[in-house]
Amino acid sequence: MRFLFLGDMVGRSGRSAVYERLPGLISDWKLDFVVVNGENAAGGFGVTEDIFEETIQAGADVMTTGNHVFDQREALVFAARHDRFLRPANYPPGTPGKGSGFYEARNGARVLVANLMGRAFMHPELDDPFRAAGEIVAACPMGEQADAIIIDMHAEATSEKQAMGHYLDGRVSVVVGTHTHVPTGDHQILVNGTAYQSDAGMCGDYDSSLGMEKEEPLNRFLTRIPRGRFEAASGPATICGLAVEISDRTGLAEKVSAVRIGPRLEEVVPSFW
Repeated sequence: MRFLFLGDMVGRSGRSAVYERLPGLISDWKLDFVVVNGENAAGGFGVTEDIFEETIQAGADVMTTGNHVFDQREALVFAARHDRFLRPANYPPGTPGKGSGFYEARNGARVLVANLMGRAFMHPELDDPFRAAGEIVAACPMGEQADAIIIDMHAEATSEKQAMGHYLDGRVSVVVGTHTHVPTGDHQILVNGTAYQSDAGMCGDYDSSLGMEKEEPLNRFLTRIPRGRFEAASGPATICGLAVEISDRTGLAEKVSAVRIGPRLEEVVPSFW
C-alpha cells in the first residue's frame, strides 16, 4: 500500500498548496491512502467544515487535528457529523467527534487511523495518550481487523513522540509526529517494522515563524508586549510530509521517505515510486 501523510496545513497558503498538488501526487505516485493534518488550516487556528470538505475533495481520505481542533467553534458541531474528521483520541469521554476510524483504501486495504495528542508542554493537557493508543490497537489488531494502522502523534516533545514510536513499534504501520511545524530528518523504519518521523513539518509558508507572519512573533520575543494578532503567512507554501510503502502482507513499513515540495526548503520526494 502506498501511503502519504501531509503535516499541518497552515492558513490559505498551506491549503492552496495542498489542493493544487495533492490530486497530481495521488495520480503520479498511485497513492492508495492519504492523511492530512488540518488543525491550522483556518487562518492558522482550527478548521472549518468547508475547509474539511475541500480537503477531502482534493483527495485526502482522513483529516487529523490536534490542540487547535476546536479553535473554530463550529468544529464542536460538525466533528460529530463527519466520519473522516478526527480529533485527538485522548480527549475526555463525551468530547464531540472521534479520535480514530476505520477506512477502506483505494487498493481495498482496511486502514485504521488514530489521532493522539501528547501531554509534555501541551495545552490542554489530555488523558494518557499511551493508554489510549494501547486500547485502540488492542481493539483492532493489525493483521486481523486492520491491514494497516496509521498514528498521528500531535505533540511538542520529540522524546514523547519517540517513546510512542517505540511503544507501538511492530504493532502499527506508521507513527508520524505533528505540531512543531518543522520537518525532522529522522524518518526511518524502527527495529520491529514501524515507519517513524518525529515531525512531518507543515504545509505552509516557510518564510515565517511556524507559518505565521514573522513580525508579531519576533516582536513578542523581543518586547514581551503583544502589538497585534498572529496572522498566517501568505507567501508560497511548501508541502511537507512522509511517504511510506506498507507491506500488503504484514502491514509493516517496507520503505519510507520524507516529502518536501515547494520553495525555500530542499526538495525531497520518494525515489521508490
